[in-house]
This record gives sequence, C-alpha cells and structure tokens, in this order.
Amino acid sequence: MALTNAERQARYRARRKAGESRLRYRRPVDRRSRPQQWHDAVQTLLTLQDQYRAWQDALPASLAGSATAALLEQVCELDLSVLEAVELPRGFGRDR
Repeated sequence: MALTNAERQARYRARRKAGESRLRYRRPVDRRSRPQQWHDAVQTLLTLQDQYRAWQDALPASLAGSATAALLEQVCELDLSVLEAVELPRGFGRDR
C-alpha cells in the first residue's frame, strides 16, 4: 500500500531526527576514457596473473597433480601481452 504524503513526510522527519544518513544507490561516474579503462583492466589482469603464478610456485608437492594446480597452470599460460598490444580507436575522427 502506498504511503500518503503526510506519512512520507513523518518518516522523513523521524529519519532526520534520528540522524540517519540517506543511502545513495548511484555509483560515482567513471570519468576515465575508454582507452584508459582498457589499460587499467589489462594491468589488473596482469597483476592477477602474477599473483596466480606466485600461488602456483608456492604449491606444495602434494598438490602438484591436483585440479587446482591444473587450473593455475591454465591461468599462467594465458598470453595477456596480446591485450596490451591492442591499439584502441580514439573516436570522433581522431584516429588518424
């Protein structure tokens, strides 16, 4: 059932009196350009791959043939340098 204006106003005043802060559901606007977002995402992937490689190197010998070791090997074998080499369009006639 919908609230009346008076009920809504009463709830608002009660929240203000209690000192509750209002929740904001909007995410802050990302002001980075698309190429910068791409670059940041690739750097994140490279960092994660290095962390997985360190995890793989630190695995005990008892886990060498496990499913975890196989998955870590797959992640470490990915060639992410291809993503670094991608030349992205600059857009709006600035590609030349």
